[in-house]
Amino acid sequence: MTRAKVLVVEDEKIVAKDIAKTLQRLGYMVVASVSSGEEAIQKVSEIQPDLVLMDIMLKGKMDGIEAAEEIKANFNIPVIYLTAYADEQTLQRAKITEPFGYIIKPFDERDLHTTIEIALGRHIAETAIRVAMEKEKELSEVKSRFWYMVAHEIRNPLTAISSCSQLLEYNNNEISELKRREYLYMIYESVESINNILNEVLAYGQAEAGKLECNPEQLNLVEFCQGIVSEMQFIAGSKHTILFTSQSAQINACLDKKLLRYIFSNLLLNAIKYSPECGLVYFELFSEDGKAIFQVKDNGIGIPEAEQEFLFEPFYRSTNVSNIPGHGLGLTMVKRCVELQGGKITVSSTVGMGTTFTVSLPLHNLIVRDNLEWLIE
Repeated sequence: MTRAKVLVVEDEKIVAKDIAKTLQRLGYMVVASVSSGEEAIQKVSEIQPDLVLMDIMLKGKMDGIEAAEEIKANFNIPVIYLTAYADEQTLQRAKITEPFGYIIKPFDERDLHTTIEIALGRHIAETAIRVAMEKEKELSEVKSRFWYMVAHEIRNPLTAISSCSQLLEYNNNEISELKRREYLYMIYESVESINNILNEVLAYGQAEAGKLECNPEQLNLVEFCQGIVSEMQFIAGSKHTILFTSQSAQINACLDKKLLRYIFSNLLLNAIKYSPECGLVYFELFSEDGKAIFQVKDNGIGIPEAEQEFLFEPFYRSTNVSNIPGHGLGLTMVKRCVELQGGKITVSSTVGMGTTFTVSLPLHNLIVRDNLEWLIE
């Protein structure tokens, strides 16, 4: 594994040597150690290090913050401030340069190591996002919207992870147990958010490549729906109530559980997300003419009539969603999962009154094995 190259900017020689030894002990490569802002900019240009450890108070005309501003403006290299100064004015000046970390001297190896690793990870992620956003200009409108969505959706949880991790490291003795738990929960939530986004992107990629599979199996749809409702109610908490009804206690079918889970968890989450607080979400199941009919209904913001025909297109979002988060892939995948099982999905909606999605699926699926059609009952 290639060692990360670090440039040390510190005007106290003894301190600089100590930092260099610490970095080497931690497995990093110290490519240079300079004592002024001007030298730092020159070395960054020549060496292109992976990261700069920058002291704020430097001798000469340019201090560390000014040097960091120029490095940010001209080079794609993360800067971490390593300083003995923590006054409000210095912090505010440093904040403007959007550093990848801020460590108060004296520090211990764990603090330094953690901060550097977080900075390098964040830098890699942001670089990947930036490259993707540059490439999107050359792609179609749909692909452009896709990369923008990925960049926007992933950057926020990444920033939350980085911020919470640094707060836990640098203020370890000052944070209450309650705050510590809050930060850890925010990290957990952010990781889950990134995981969900990546899962949807991967699923969409599989669908586009024709690799999304349907593996039907025998199941009682009533029990299955009750399980989904329990999971979604836990996520919704006390702000929404999901009411499930079925025409009978047992409706047997042969369908793909994984695809069904994706369809109805997505539709129920959307119903919750686009409904007012303390709202009701209705989930109904019945069967007719050899088909299972599912309906998910909410009393939320609704979808403009002129936009309903575009609802299942990739990355499309209604104009009235305001700042409600989302990326426009969910319903596209829902439709793919429905059609892969030989079913249909329709939508009926009125702005300000709510939306109803109706999913129709065959109770018994026809699949192909060894070029022969088999009716699964």
